[in-house]
Amino acid sequence: MTSAADRAAIVAGAWTTIRAGSKSFASASRLFDPATRERAWLLYAWCRACDDYADGQVLGHKAPLPESGGAFSAIDHIQSQTAFALSGRDTGELPFDALRIVAAECAIPHAFIRDHLDGFAMDARGWRPRTEEDLLQYCYHVAGAVGCMMAVLMGVDPADADTLDRACDLGLAFQLANIARDLGEDDAIGRCYLPLDWLAEFDIPPGEHMRPHYRPRMAIAAKRLSLLAERHESSARTGAARLPFRARWAVLSAANIYGAIGREVAKRGAQAWDRRVVIGKAEKLRHVAAALKEARFPGRGGEVSRDGLWTRPRA
Repeated sequence: MTSAADRAAIVAGAWTTIRAGSKSFASASRLFDPATRERAWLLYAWCRACDDYADGQVLGHKAPLPESGGAFSAIDHIQSQTAFALSGRDTGELPFDALRIVAAECAIPHAFIRDHLDGFAMDARGWRPRTEEDLLQYCYHVAGAVGCMMAVLMGVDPADADTLDRACDLGLAFQLANIARDLGEDDAIGRCYLPLDWLAEFDIPPGEHMRPHYRPRMAIAAKRLSLLAERHESSARTGAARLPFRARWAVLSAANIYGAIGREVAKRGAQAWDRRVVIGKAEKLRHVAAALKEARFPGRGGEVSRDGLWTRPRA
């Protein structure tokens, strides 16, 4: 049982993590009611730590992580610490204790947590997508499963499959926008999340996609990613309409901001990777204001069908 003082300290540490690790998510989280806000911070702290351990980073930036013994395995570590947390035991690490608290308070299905861990394992073994379906499966593990956990955290019944599907869709949209934006950065560390089928279609040799000669074709691929993200984002808005007002506002704000990233990448064309696409503070405020207007009138545009969209695996 976590004392109120211990919980408060872990929440404070989680807030420090999110403020340093994701300014966009930190800003959007302020729109939640206090209880949901704290739980979002707790979940983020665990996700961020797992990502950093898996990539050998600290808050998304390259840095050596301390080793444990002589045969440190990042994936083994996050899996074992997560298992300890889900068993209700103290782990001695703030991010995993944060998960212990939020998973217990919100009864987050452990299947979503395990699915998210599988995404880190995929990266660790050098996984690459062959098809668009492979890509979306990966996006589910690294982001869609988080969308499902966030939905439960915001009060969605774990048995409400359609709303969870739409929460997953938002995670997919976020990840697809990130992939489009980060093609150059991922290439620099030997990663490529474009399906091999796409590379073959555009006649781009694997491993050479970021060479200047292929930039015009890569712009077409990035636009395809952006359009795929938009389809999932549109579906997610139907799910957001079912959330409480403040949660709806926060989710729609995040959807607007990440959607703007994907659209800006598509707009820049072959110059999309000359400098990193970022959304400035003034533009973010405009997206938050637009989300407020939409949140006040949920469902005004009618429900968007999910027909033809990839669907997450069922437990």
